Amino acid sequence: MAVDLTKLSDEQLAAEVASESSDGPAFVALVDRFRQRVWRICYRLLSNEQDANDAAQEVFVRLFLHRGKFAGRSKFATWVHGVAVRTCLAMRRSRSRRQRHESVLADPLWESRQPAAPDFSPGLSLDLMSMLETLSEEDRAILILKYAEGYDYEELAAIFELSVSACKMRISRAREKLQQRYSPQKPQTPEASPAPSK
Repeated sequence: MAVDLTKLSDEQLAAEVASESSDGPAFVALVDRFRQRVWRICYRLLSNEQDANDAAQEVFVRLFLHRGKFAGRSKFATWVHGVAVRTCLAMRRSRSRRQRHESVLADPLWESRQPAAPDFSPGLSLDLMSMLETLSEEDRAILILKYAEGYDYEELAAIFELSVSACKMRISRAREKLQQRYSPQKPQTPEASPAPSK
């Protein structure tokens, strides 16, 4: 009697996929189950529909090639999301290197023509995604997953292969970086004289 794949837990479905020798019905069911979640993560991290499509496709290729590697140390969904995050981070790094290389090749005076870093005045409204672009790739990703996608610390720790306490510290430091960089500067005021003691 055939197994009803739709009624299996994620972990049970992963075990079925691992036992298949090719992309059989269990892998097709897995793609159907995770397609939207994986694409949404890719879109959040890459901010581009075409790139998200390419990344999601790459994620499922990787899941197929490594279908026997899930060790059960986290939920299967968390493991899948970790593959998606690492795939997107690799794509962003590759894209960034390629764009820098192409820009320099296209224009030998490129560097001298770059504008100075913007001087953000207090109260200036900044696009959040532009702000996040100033962080490292992993810090940007972890903040997006925490605050835009609502992942808890345990899930993020598993995805980024950190302890929960290290994950909390990383998020706190990334937020501090943004606050230091973009919070309005308080005007310098002369120090008030200490009140006379009674």
